[in-house]
Parts: sequence; C-alpha cells; structure tokens
Amino acid sequence: MYAIIETGAKQYRVSPGDILDVELLDNKESVTFNEVLFFADGDKIEIGTPYLKGTKVSAKVLGVNKDDKVTAFKYKHKTNYHRTKGHRQNYTRIQIEEIKHGA
Repeated sequence: MYAIIETGAKQYRVSPGDILDVELLDNKESVTFNEVLFFADGDKIEIGTPYLKGTKVSAKVLGVNKDDKVTAFKYKHKTNYHRTKGHRQNYTRIQIEEIKHGA
C-alpha cells in the first residue's frame, strides 16, 4: 500500500513506516496530509483530479533538521568583486503512521 502526497509544492511517495524530510511544518506532534494525489493497494488504484476525497495520510513529527550548507559565490574578473552567501534549509522529519482510504 502506498500513496503520493503533496506538501511544500513537492510530491512524495509514502508508505506506512516511511521516514522522510519535508518542507518546514508547524511545531506539532502529528500532522495529517489531505492532499493525496494517488492511492494504490495491490490491484486497487485510484487517481485524484487533482486530489482524492476522503483519503488522508497521518504522520508523526520526529523533529526539525537542517540540510547541508549551500554556498553561492559570485566573482567578476578584474573588478575586485566577489560575494559569498550561504544557506541552510530547514526540514521537518516525519514518520508515516497510516494511510486512511475512505472512498
């Protein structure tokens, strides 16, 4: 059994027990995703237009992490110009608990 959910303008394929990092969410102990695009359980397949009604994915929040640092460097030859800028993206680590399909 698996589903495809949408959160943070990205899509993720999830199954019960999966652990994944998604865009930063509010500080809660659990979260429910209602934006389910696709559901599959064996031979039973359903595709939403754009979302499936009555299908929800519940997950437990494990914590907030930061990604590796990304460095952007600008340099112009012969003009003594250089700029360095760094960025670390915040992510929320979640564990998928169950997929409820009630159509």
